[in-house]
Amino acid sequence: MTKRALITGITGQDGSFLAEFLLKQGYEVHGIVRHVALEDPVHRLWRIHHILDQLHLHSASLESYPSLFRVVHQVEPVECYHLAAQSYVGYSFEDEFSTVNTNLNGTHFILSTLKERSPQCRFYFAATSEMFGLAQESPQNELTAFHPRSPYGVSKVAGYYLTQHYRDAYQIFACCGIAYNHESERRGFEYVSRKITSTVARIKLGLARELRLGNTSAKRDWGYAPEYVRAMWMMLQQPQPDDFVIASGETHSVQEFVELAFQTAGLDWRDWVVQDQRLFRPSEGLELRGDAAKAHRILGWHNEVPFEQLVKIMVEADIRRLDDAGEFIH
Repeated sequence: MTKRALITGITGQDGSFLAEFLLKQGYEVHGIVRHVALEDPVHRLWRIHHILDQLHLHSASLESYPSLFRVVHQVEPVECYHLAAQSYVGYSFEDEFSTVNTNLNGTHFILSTLKERSPQCRFYFAATSEMFGLAQESPQNELTAFHPRSPYGVSKVAGYYLTQHYRDAYQIFACCGIAYNHESERRGFEYVSRKITSTVARIKLGLARELRLGNTSAKRDWGYAPEYVRAMWMMLQQPQPDDFVIASGETHSVQEFVELAFQTAGLDWRDWVVQDQRLFRPSEGLELRGDAAKAHRILGWHNEVPFEQLVKIMVEADIRRLDDAGEFIH
């Protein structure tokens, strides 16, 4: 019997890579999308456009319990990957009410629906390193105390404990993946990694004249997104539910990212980068570096794409996208 998987956030970076991965594993893949996405597929479904004919998409909203209930009732998934969220940290400061409400209620609605309609379904919650925020130790592991420094981080801490509650109280097979920054050529343009690589590509092709950035000394634990979605799947294949840190274990500064990106394009970053105080976060956390030893030991998961290759992949993909007039540019 073919396994059915349900993905919230299937149109995002992680959702699109996960959908590809599950299709290759022989799954029947279902995804939840907003109705507006179905009305404008060229712009809103571009990450999954190449596999649309293999997917089953359902119109629903994380803010509507009845719509989620209807989808779960129809699909009866054996695995559910809850990736959808308002996940841009900078925006969470601008609209903290929407961020907290959407992220927390969406997680609660999905968990409650699974409990009522598909209690045997295995559930994955996309947690984040932003939950650690002002961490008291480095590197951070599954036992490190949370100290979120953004509304987004706060909303994810609440979702993390809610997921654990459903696991303990209702015996739902529920796992939390505490993923550190993972990037790719499908990353949203609002994120600093993609802002850098897409602007470098535009500068390379004469379409831009500068790259404006905030705090370039900030450090992050960066990995390649396709490897991180593989870890999500591996968690749900275990005999018992558990939580795992997924990280590269290395940190690199935004400045290092910038220098590598310009180097890949054959440019000198000093000729193009402008620091803008308006782009600094209101509350910048300390260095976050993940200890994925538990994932290495239990899941057998390891990241294989090094930081330098990640940056190269992103820059070259953005140059190709801009240089190819026949390809859609988001």
